[in-house]
Amino acid sequence: MLKPLLLAALCVAPALQAAELTALEQRWLKAAGPVLAYSQQLKLPLDITVQPQPRANDVPLAMGFDNGRCKLVMSLRNNPDAETVLAGVPEAEQAPLIAAMAAHELAHCWRRAQGAWHALPAGFVEVNEESAADASLLAASKAMRETRREEGFADLAALAWTRHSNPDEYARVYRWLAGVRDKVAVPRSSHDTRAWVKLAGDGARFGRSGAPFEDADSLWRQGLLDGK
Repeated sequence: MLKPLLLAALCVAPALQAAELTALEQRWLKAAGPVLAYSQQLKLPLDITVQPQPRANDVPLAMGFDNGRCKLVMSLRNNPDAETVLAGVPEAEQAPLIAAMAAHELAHCWRRAQGAWHALPAGFVEVNEESAADASLLAASKAMRETRREEGFADLAALAWTRHSNPDEYARVYRWLAGVRDKVAVPRSSHDTRAWVKLAGDGARFGRSGAPFEDADSLWRQGLLDGK
């Protein structure tokens, strides 16, 4: 049985490990390299898992958590849908988009490391009440809201990172991300982050502190105040 290949954050260059990676995996890791370097600056507890055989519907990059560490899971190998999200984008123009996807996932790790995962900011409370005969429906609805909020934060963090690190590509990355979110099939589902993405239209509202994840916070809070 093939086993996942585990890499420490940014340890994508050692000869043996690189030899075990496909050309596609190496290209994606190279594009994500600046984001992974930033994760080291933040001292995030990050590992990279390269899946040799993806499960059905696996996305190319995803973030998991295990024993206090973040696991960036790459599911590119043997995945017929690996690059669907980049359909229509020439290979030479994909690197900023891959970096934005990596920043999105790293934002999940950062939130977890901050002890803020699924938590509202101080002073925020949910005011609407739901009712259902089946308690499992209420739990599922709550989980979807919490996931949607985290996805909204991560999208803003990805855009803030692009604004700080690759400003000349901001407009193109923004159009691509907005297009991806516009295709969400079910409104207000866990990946319907359109309300947050719209707040970041030109990137001018992100700060200039050099701390993109923190800079995403004010727009994220605005989306929460707007009842999103």
